[in-house]
Amino acid sequence: MNNKAVSWIILITLSLVWGSSFILMKQGLKAFSSGEVAGLRIVIASAFMLPFLVKHYNRLSVKKNLKGLLLMGVFGNLIPAFLFTKAETQISSSLTGMLNALTPLFTIIIGVLVYKNAVSKNKWLGVVVGFIGAVILVLANDSAEQTKNVLYCLLVAAATLCYAISVNGIKVYLGQVNSLTATVWSFTLIGPIAAIYLFGFTDVIDHATNHPEALSSLWYISILAIVGSALSVVIYNNLIKMSGTVFAASCTYLIPIVAICWGLLDGELINFIQIMAVIVIIGGIWMINAPKKA
Repeated sequence: MNNKAVSWIILITLSLVWGSSFILMKQGLKAFSSGEVAGLRIVIASAFMLPFLVKHYNRLSVKKNLKGLLLMGVFGNLIPAFLFTKAETQISSSLTGMLNALTPLFTIIIGVLVYKNAVSKNKWLGVVVGFIGAVILVLANDSAEQTKNVLYCLLVAAATLCYAISVNGIKVYLGQVNSLTATVWSFTLIGPIAAIYLFGFTDVIDHATNHPEALSSLWYISILAIVGSALSVVIYNNLIKMSGTVFAASCTYLIPIVAICWGLLDGELINFIQIMAVIVIIGGIWMINAPKKA
C-alpha cells in the first residue's frame, strides 16, 4: 500500500476518533468539573505512556528538542483539553465539534506569520471563507444567552489556535524525531503539571468516590485519554511527517460530521443554518487544500 493510501486511512480513522471526543467530554462532565475532566484526560494519557518512557528515555536529547516537545505537549494537549471541556459546560458537543474545523485555517495563518511559509491567494481565500462560516455558525445558535454562547465558542477557537501552533511546531522542530518518542516525552513533561492541578486544586477524589455516575464518566474519560490523546497523537505525528501540516489538519473535514452525528444521537438540537455554516467552513478548507488551478 502506497503512502498516499495509508495517509488517507489514517486521516479517516483520526477523524472518527477525534469526532467522537466531544461526546466523550460531555459524558465525563456528568460527574466531574471541566477542569477535572481535562486534568484526568492528561494524567491518564501520561500514565498510559509512562511504560514507554523506559524504552524511549535515551532516544532523543530533551534539552535539544525541548521547544518542540513543549509546543506539542502544552499547545497540542494540555491547554486545549481545558479549553474544550470549559466550552462544553455551556455549548453543545456537536457545536464544539463543528468549530474544531477552524484548525486548518489557523494552521495556515501560524505557518505564514511565524514560520514565513509561502501561501497562494487561493489558500488565503479559503481561510476567509472558513472564518465567515465560523462566524455564521456561532451566531446561528438558538441559545437565548447569545453573548455567553459567543464567549464559550471563542474558547473552542482558542483551542484550535493552540492545535495550529502545535501542528506547525511538530513539523518544524520534531520532524526528524520518532513519533512515539516525541509523544512519550511530551506527556512526560505535561503529566506532572496536570497531576498537581488535579489532585492539589480540585475535588476530583470526592467526585470520584461519591458521585453516582463517577465510574461511567471515568470510563469515558479514560477512552478519551488513551485513544483520543495518547495513541492518536502518535499516529497524528506520523501523518504530519508523511503528508504535511495542512493535510494532517484537514481531518477536520470529517470531525464535524462525526460530532454532529453523536450530538443528534444524544438529543442535541442542530439547526439548518448551522449545517450550512459547517459546509461553508469545509468549503474553505477544501480551497486551502485544492490545487492552484481549482
